[in-house]
Amino acid sequence: MKKIFLGLVAICLVILTSCKENPANKIDEKNVAAAAERDENASKFPIIEFDKVEHDFGNIEKGKKVTTVFKYKNTGDGPLVITEIKSSCGCTVPQDWSREPLSPGDTGEFTVTYNGSGTGAISKTITVTANTEKGTETVKIKAQVETADKPA
Repeated sequence: MKKIFLGLVAICLVILTSCKENPANKIDEKNVAAAAERDENASKFPIIEFDKVEHDFGNIEKGKKVTTVFKYKNTGDGPLVITEIKSSCGCTVPQDWSREPLSPGDTGEFTVTYNGSGTGAISKTITVTANTEKGTETVKIKAQVETADKPA
């Protein structure tokens, strides 16, 4: 019984080791070059730099709409694509940004309108979703909303 078992083990080892092919023979140099180029380009992210990261409207009347423009520049190595800009609440509306890729060195802008709701000190965050390394960037607006009969 022992001899049969040892014989089967020896046959299995011969079969397993004789079928091995040199893995280096399977490498295609075109694939290696394509992978190297892909990896190099994958590390080239766009970088979005804003002219300001916060805008203060100051004192505004309750219900009065106010608008500001955030300008930005692509200072990175790859094209910048902004896929979405959204606010932390419905009272603040970002709009008018380009959905086209922005080449390195080019500039763009978007507007943000606040409808003057609420009272007192307000602060709203606008989130820019883009193909930057972080994936999202934020800017803020703030204001002091006053009622008509009493300053806040």
